[in-house]
Amino acid sequence: MSNLNVCFAVALAGAVLTAAAPSMAAQCDHKGGFNAFLSDYKKEAVAQGISPRGLSALDGVTADPAVIAADRRQHVFNQTFEQFSGRMISKSRLVKGEKMLLVHASMLQRIEKQFGVPGAVVVAIWGLETDYGVVHGKRSVVRSVATLAFDCRRTDRFHGELTSALRIIDKGDMASNQMIGEWAGEIGQTQFLPSSYDKYAVDFDGDRRRDLVHSVPDVLASTANYLKGHGWQRGQGWNPGEPNFDVIKQWNKAEVYAKTIALFADKLDGRKSSKRAQR
Repeated sequence: MSNLNVCFAVALAGAVLTAAAPSMAAQCDHKGGFNAFLSDYKKEAVAQGISPRGLSALDGVTADPAVIAADRRQHVFNQTFEQFSGRMISKSRLVKGEKMLLVHASMLQRIEKQFGVPGAVVVAIWGLETDYGVVHGKRSVVRSVATLAFDCRRTDRFHGELTSALRIIDKGDMASNQMIGEWAGEIGQTQFLPSSYDKYAVDFDGDRRRDLVHSVPDVLASTANYLKGHGWQRGQGWNPGEPNFDVIKQWNKAEVYAKTIALFADKLDGRKSSKRAQR
């Protein structure tokens, strides 16, 4: 379940949207339609350093009306924290999270050593976002963000996301046909938008590619790197009122979602974060 699917109307949030600064002075006057928009965009992309390899991902791309429809369907999110957390932190998800902590214990220790973020926090995000990588979208990311860049609601923002998606392809992290995600362009097992992927994704499995779709080490380390990049303080708590709660809110600005991540991490950790031993 992606950040956008859960709380889009409350806050354009977290690893999905807050890191995406406009990269071009986009114009919302696409009188020639989607193909004319792409033709103009390609010229700007070249000026941004996108190579023919990246630009080729736009060959044959068409606008996706289902993406526009999904964007228009967003409604006000009004569940209480108790309602939302009770639904999201199910018994089965908690049990699976505990198993993931054990299965990946060694890797999570290395991640915490490098980035300062405890495994319980990373696994909580992983579980809430995609149920540990089970559900993370089936749409072409390039097509989705190109459609939203063409649309007039957040043209500049999604121009930047489209450029970041092409940069990922340019760098060889994945091909366009491998870049599959949710309708707003969220990629992989913890749902990074392309701009966050480009900035915070790391190669933690040593294969010289940053793969947030298939590589669990890359997924979890990149999630920790995102939090570190937004000010995570090693050894400090993550509940409301504690130093790292504001960092969790950089993942998703919706208070109910951030509090649910914190509570889920507490349950996985088996103790209150404020009582964690300093590391």
